[in-house]
Amino acid sequence: MFQKKEQQSIATVTTVSSISSGTETVIGTEVSIDGDIQFSGSLRVDGIIHGNVRGAADKACSLMLSEQGRIEGAIEVPHTVINGTVTGPVKADNYVELQSKARVSGDVYYRTLEIHTGAIVDGKLVYLKESGMVNQELITNHDLDQD
Repeated sequence: MFQKKEQQSIATVTTVSSISSGTETVIGTEVSIDGDIQFSGSLRVDGIIHGNVRGAADKACSLMLSEQGRIEGAIEVPHTVINGTVTGPVKADNYVELQSKARVSGDVYYRTLEIHTGAIVDGKLVYLKESGMVNQELITNHDLDQD
């Protein structure tokens, strides 16, 4: 007589104004995105992204990947803080912080690097002497590896 309705998951991206860092976008724990993302301002990922993540060119962008968050794709953001799981290369022209729960399967390209006890990198650490040294090769090589 009474039937239970199936719940549908709806992906929600919330944008709020942040005084210190411009626009902040949050991808929640129940959200899974298939596709590449390009953003400006700051992005916090608590959910899952199957695709490349890029900060907008010529803008101060930052990415925070929480302990629950996961990105399967290349990351190219000037200021990156990781405490979740990344499968793919990470490139930060400015700063990379790998917190204690960070798990990176891929190369990490950095100018400034901070690694907390417990963080794991299964790949190379590559110091960037000049900004943009491996720009397009990073994304292209990752896309080729997926085929």
